[in-house]
Amino acid sequence: MAQLSLFLVVLLALVIPIFMARFQISNVPTAVAEIIVGIVMGSSGFNLITSTHDLTFLSNLGVILLMFLSGMEIDFDLLQRKNSPKGKSQAGKTVDPLKTAITAFIGIVVMAFVLAYILRLTGLFSEVMLAAIILMTVALGVVIATLKEKDILGRPIGQTILLTAVLGEVIPLLLLTIYASVNGGNAERLWLIILLFAAAIFLLRRFKQPYLCFAKITKATTQLDIRLAFFLIFALVTVAERVGAENILGAFLAGMVMKLLEPSEATKDKLTSIGYGFFIPIFFIMTGVGLNLRSLFAHPSSLMLLPVLVIFLFIAKAPVVLTYMRYFQKKNAFAGGFLTATTITIVLPTLQVARKLHAITSTQSDAFILAAVIVCILSPIVFNSNFVLLPEDKIKEKVAIVGANAVTVPVAHDLHANWYSVKMFTDKKNQYKTYDSRVENLTFLPNLDEETLEKGGVFDGDIVVAANRADEDNIKIARMAKEKGVNRVIARLSEVDSKTLTEFNEKGIEVFNSTNVHAALMRAMIESPTVYRIMTNTKNILYSVKVKNTHYTGRQLMDLEFIDQITVSRIKRGDEWLIPRGATEIEPEDILVFSGEFKVADRVRDLLSKE
Repeated sequence: MAQLSLFLVVLLALVIPIFMARFQISNVPTAVAEIIVGIVMGSSGFNLITSTHDLTFLSNLGVILLMFLSGMEIDFDLLQRKNSPKGKSQAGKTVDPLKTAITAFIGIVVMAFVLAYILRLTGLFSEVMLAAIILMTVALGVVIATLKEKDILGRPIGQTILLTAVLGEVIPLLLLTIYASVNGGNAERLWLIILLFAAAIFLLRRFKQPYLCFAKITKATTQLDIRLAFFLIFALVTVAERVGAENILGAFLAGMVMKLLEPSEATKDKLTSIGYGFFIPIFFIMTGVGLNLRSLFAHPSSLMLLPVLVIFLFIAKAPVVLTYMRYFQKKNAFAGGFLTATTITIVLPTLQVARKLHAITSTQSDAFILAAVIVCILSPIVFNSNFVLLPEDKIKEKVAIVGANAVTVPVAHDLHANWYSVKMFTDKKNQYKTYDSRVENLTFLPNLDEETLEKGGVFDGDIVVAANRADEDNIKIARMAKEKGVNRVIARLSEVDSKTLTEFNEKGIEVFNSTNVHAALMRAMIESPTVYRIMTNTKNILYSVKVKNTHYTGRQLMDLEFIDQITVSRIKRGDEWLIPRGATEIEPEDILVFSGEFKVADRVRDLLSKE
């Protein structure tokens, strides 16, 4: 029976996503589907799967890997105010995603404790701290997947929702550790948790430099990057247990350490494959198997708790809606609030800890899990049904061009509207009068000092192009833009000295020199007339795109469904340029240079760049 249970669980882990893809079930997270199938196959349904020693071990390893991968989801750049992308609300206010997310989460914490006290006063559930922790959690993985599907992860509203979810995973986890230490009789050892963080910092510093050379010596039979990841997991899990903390906190910190080591996309892909490809589905399926709905329905008090918990999980996120409404469209604010109500990732480990501490009965735990499952089904559906992509959400990158002249104005017109939102700025009154009627978003700036440029919104974009007539102005603007954390900075320089060029190369500032460009085009016209025609053709377009969509990685060029509609010229992999062949296998982060008819090229670029 034990071997049969293991076989059925592994079989279901394979069949469930295939079934969901076949019947296009996209609104229900895979984790929720796995729990539901576990319920059907477990003691609440056909009783075909029972908990065995092997399945328990694999399930426990699954939750550890789940927390590790959750830690790797944290984007620390977003927590730096200068790198937090800002945008304009409909009211014209500047949206700071980090500040907005913190405000929203403070409201969640307050509301969670209020609702937890109501549960205690009504006699439905007495553990205020435990209930509050569960009510304030947000399923980061579900939120990220939903935002990626809408393709708004890089927009202000997407970043705000994401940061709210990050807080909804990190803060409850820390509170759970405190709760477990106090209720587990280890309150006096609570200060030892500092050692866990110290160990994480030590491991980060110790492996930062060696990790840089791992990529050079890693082979298929060694996989040092993966070995390091598992070493970090078990090292910090062991330290966590020794100091009286929960092992899931150690696993979460290990994920954060791994993230700070800046692993390659290939490494992240392998770790995700190991976790979500085998261990984590077993954890979710066994969670469903362990649910005893018959016992839940036999206890009226626990059964009464179920609808109340579902309602409270939504009410707890009401402050998110109210906060978002100050900056975003009301319908989108409502949808964003509903999405943050998803709560499954931290809830399951939390209830696992609570059962070990005997702080919750089995039937109460089942009620919490079932409530979380119901909310996880409803929240993405409500979000997808109500969220409306605004024009600014559809734009991929914001471009700020400083300098309106005969070179920049045609460029602003020619940049594809589906990919770029262009704003132009000039400090010359005569240029403003000349081009104001021809350029949709042209702003006059009285001068080019830092304060004026910042107030004008020059540094709010993804790309800043310093293209004034004077080289000294462009050098100054480029330096300021890079200091403000702008992703790409391009400086137009008529003359480039070696000192400035060296400085800009170190800072990652790109230089446009018209003399070099004209010479390169002339050479292309002589040596490769076909390339020249591609670059100057008005019916076709030449694109370069970084491959982020894992659906297309690991596949040969000849197997791509659109390969007959485009021409792939080159593939850049790291610092190496490859000549593409039909059997060339695409890897994550490859940069494909290709050409094709506008509509086809747009679709291909969109498909390959989706995360």
